[in-house]
Amino acid sequence: MTQHLDDPVLFSAPPMAEQERMIEALLFATSDPMTVKELQDRLPHGCDAAQALVHLKKRCEGRGVNLCRIGEGWAMRTAPDLGYLMQIEQETPRKLSRAAIETLAIIAYHHPVTRAQIEEIRGVSVSKGTLDLLIDMGWVRLGRRKMTPGRPVTFGVTDEFLAHFGLENARDLPGIKELRAAGLLDSTPPSLDGLDDPDGLDDTQAQLFDD
Repeated sequence: MTQHLDDPVLFSAPPMAEQERMIEALLFATSDPMTVKELQDRLPHGCDAAQALVHLKKRCEGRGVNLCRIGEGWAMRTAPDLGYLMQIEQETPRKLSRAAIETLAIIAYHHPVTRAQIEEIRGVSVSKGTLDLLIDMGWVRLGRRKMTPGRPVTFGVTDEFLAHFGLENARDLPGIKELRAAGLLDSTPPSLDGLDDPDGLDDTQAQLFDD
């Protein structure tokens, strides 16, 4: 039996289940939402994109990927309660500025030390951002307030700082002679004055965690 081109059977729309599959394939292949018109333009003659979306949305309920309305368009998105599976934790190495390194060294060797004392030793002001960065990294912590006018807060290094550098306690911090022998110092920075003591740090500098 021969069918003519004007036979309506030749242009009948695919079953609704097939239309759903087509919509699903189109949305899966793009990260941008598609409007009903954009979907309709891509479907075969006689399809009903709007109706297919209704059926597809219902079929996706409770699954790992949901059909979501975003503005004027539609898109396939991960179910909200499974979003945590998509998260990737990645450590990003940070390169400390010279100001941060100097500030960290002063805190490590002169703990407990206030911001004013850090600035006095460095000879320049210390930005809040520098201290916030060191605290955020977990290498510096807030200590007790000094019993002096204004009750300034003190800063000290943390166990995480010691662990990162393989130190058991503050007494393991290298002295000036060791730093110079290792080629790390050409001259003694003002912030490290007094550390040429053969015993390393004095008792005040060594007690990093007594508060």
